[in-house]
Amino acid sequence: MTALRITPLFAFGSRRALRMIERNLLVYKHGWMVILSGFFEPLFYLLSIGFGLGRLVGDVAGPDGQPIPYALFVAPALLAASSMNGAITESTFNFFFKLNYDKTFASILTTPMSPADISLGELGWALIRGGLYAIGFLVVMIVFGLARSPLILLTLPGALLIGFAFAAVGMAATSFMRSWQDFDLIQLVILPMFLFSGTFFPLDSLPPAAQLLVQVTPLYHGVDLLRTLAVGVVGPSTLVHVAYLAIMGLAGLAIVSRRLDRLLLK
Repeated sequence: MTALRITPLFAFGSRRALRMIERNLLVYKHGWMVILSGFFEPLFYLLSIGFGLGRLVGDVAGPDGQPIPYALFVAPALLAASSMNGAITESTFNFFFKLNYDKTFASILTTPMSPADISLGELGWALIRGGLYAIGFLVVMIVFGLARSPLILLTLPGALLIGFAFAAVGMAATSFMRSWQDFDLIQLVILPMFLFSGTFFPLDSLPPAAQLLVQVTPLYHGVDLLRTLAVGVVGPSTLVHVAYLAIMGLAGLAIVSRRLDRLLLK
């Protein structure tokens, strides 16, 4: 049954799930500054590290081995990290509060909506929020002259795919959490990924064993996907990145849909 529900959910075909998105829009109607603030973190990183530190670093090797400005190396990675952070914030902290404290989901189930509708609605809202950040950051990259290829426009759906993967897995992980202290485990995973997934320095600067470890992490696949698109270098690895993130998102969505069935309908 879970698999049957996920297909229409992933296709955004549930009208009831759209009501969840509408609800979130109304909730944030007077709190838009909370959403806007999430855009500035990657922008400050780009200005301080990409352009500031970049003057000292100079050019670095791009995805095809050709030298590119350090700012162009960092910018797509920050876009990927921003998509991850936005999705994780919405699908963990906010999701946990609605599930365990505000009892938002329990109240919603008194309507014709199902746990699967809730899963898709929350996931859809996380993607909308992440998409706004991605669009804003993409405009900044173009304004600062970091658009080297028309394929940079594909970084937007790429960022949404990253958001989908992390939001789905974030909700699945949150469904197993029992207290706020459990979120320390999430930060224990997210922070090293942010620092060592090729975000600020090439992967080949790490020891061989560390390179193998990084290459199995989801943020590495997101960073490399957006970087290759931004530079205009695509190949078989691009399809590998897309498949990895898509499977990760679908698996997370399957888990959270089943978990909400157990938690809300018990």
